[in-house]
Amino acid sequence: MGDVHAVPFVLECKNVKRPSVPGFLRQAEVEAVHAGFPYGVAVVKVPRQGPRRGKVHFTIRTWTRVRLAVGLTAGDMTDRYRFTPSLRGLDTGKWYMTTDLESFSALLRDVRSAR
Repeated sequence: MGDVHAVPFVLECKNVKRPSVPGFLRQAEVEAVHAGFPYGVAVVKVPRQGPRRGKVHFTIRTWTRVRLAVGLTAGDMTDRYRFTPSLRGLDTGKWYMTTDLESFSALLRDVRSAR
């Protein structure tokens, strides 16, 4: 049911040499459903960096749902929480948005206050 529960998110935490973010995101979303949470995200430690440098990855679908929950435009969401897209290839199921842990912490506060 996920590694960490940060209501309303389930965090699937990984520390691997070669991350497979789309696979981690699928796992996070399944575990969020099992835990009864609306959002599942993957947190991946960056090699040779401390845990505070970790990256938080959202599927495009989850990113959009969170964006609507806090009432932001796509541009505002990207700017305020420093999201960057990964849009490799034509398979939209492998696309995702990434931010850092500090920005995720701010987003978590805002999502909680919007509820």
